[in-house]
Amino acid sequence: MAKLAALSAYFYQAALAFGLLIAISNLLTPADYAAYSLFVSLVQFAGIAFFEWLRFACSRFYPGPDPQSEATERGVITVEFLASAGLCLLSAALALVLDMPGWVGIAGAATAILQGGGELHLTMLRFRQEFRLFSWLQGSRASIIAAATLGGAMVSADFEHLVIAGLLGNLLYGLVALVASRRILPFAPRWDAAVSRQHVAYGSVSAGASVAGMLAPLGFKAILTGALGPAGAAGPMLALDLLQKPFVLIVSAIQAIRYPMLVTLFDREAETGELGRELGRYYALLAGFAVMVAAGIIAALDAAALLVIAADLREPFLRTAPLITLMALMRALIQTLLPTAAHLRRRLATIALLAVVDCVLMCGGALLAVRLSGGSDVAIVAGAAAGAALALAGGLAILRLLPFELPRLPLAAALAALAAAWGARAWLGADVWLSTGIALAGAAVASLPVLPRMLRWLAR
Repeated sequence: MAKLAALSAYFYQAALAFGLLIAISNLLTPADYAAYSLFVSLVQFAGIAFFEWLRFACSRFYPGPDPQSEATERGVITVEFLASAGLCLLSAALALVLDMPGWVGIAGAATAILQGGGELHLTMLRFRQEFRLFSWLQGSRASIIAAATLGGAMVSADFEHLVIAGLLGNLLYGLVALVASRRILPFAPRWDAAVSRQHVAYGSVSAGASVAGMLAPLGFKAILTGALGPAGAAGPMLALDLLQKPFVLIVSAIQAIRYPMLVTLFDREAETGELGRELGRYYALLAGFAVMVAAGIIAALDAAALLVIAADLREPFLRTAPLITLMALMRALIQTLLPTAAHLRRRLATIALLAVVDCVLMCGGALLAVRLSGGSDVAIVAGAAAGAALALAGGLAILRLLPFELPRLPLAAALAALAAAWGARAWLGADVWLSTGIALAGAAVASLPVLPRMLRWLAR
């Protein structure tokens, strides 16, 4: 039940994030939304660049086999986080180089520190199997930040107020998290050079892969803005911001619940039949649920856009959203499913290479489309999606690093659901409500028979 509660916290976070983006896109002008979207991406990039290595090290080495190792790991991670936070603050000076106001750089660095600390804190709770507190804090974090950001937008719907409100929301959540976990994760920094070297060796390469992965959407947004202008890029950027979130959250939720068990099983008895079965189920859960999410998005796309997307963004949003949905689906699998075996075997160069290839192919496809099409938003998105498809196809070879037994029925049902949703939307698109109803019904009929089995695997 605690694992299902953790899963529900991810869904709650997804719903809030989705609603918040819709509200903000309706309150801001297209140019302001494009600026805010780029700011959020830069903050996420800074968080990954400075703190993701720690999260990866934590996910591989924390809490350790006994209470003494847990205390050592936690103390060293605390010191490493404080050092990374100092470097992140220094990076705020780059705002002046990029001709941005200094306060924007400081606010962005502070937000990245608070977000990075929050993610690291939740990761430690998750690997301690503290799922109840993890679920409560995950939901509280989403609520506090959403309320603060929306409050800032309602005070004044402009870029500056949103940035400040988001910073205050992250600060408030940080205080809540520290108080709530003070007995489970007391503040007790300590230093152990051998442990830190182990963290750096594993975490830095894995984080480098995450940096490359984050550069892909950031570069894609820069290409869109350069080719279409801030106002012209706002619709596709809104589609990217909205539609990638459900995929990120569903694969993160499954990873949070199932990956720690895989690490334990691999460390105890690598390459056994039990590991192969669990690894296959893990792959089936990631791919199956991600494809089902894509089916649901495609089915509801037209009706949702009619109801919640601002009128001046609706047409470019709908033009590009289907391809962006497929691109987000493929990138979610590239970032989580494909490198699983490489993470378990600590094949760090393979992890980094996959991320770099994904970034280069996606942004290269978008740039090639700009050159060939002369600035069509659909062509740019199609080029990026084609690059992601090539990266996904090439990365399948990494799965051979560990044998696995893949249950095929969940993936087949999910693909059937996606085909049903896409077909209904294509054939009946003139009638929005009819096509939406039939698409949702078709996706449900295809996917519902396998859902009980998948939920049982998830809750084990």
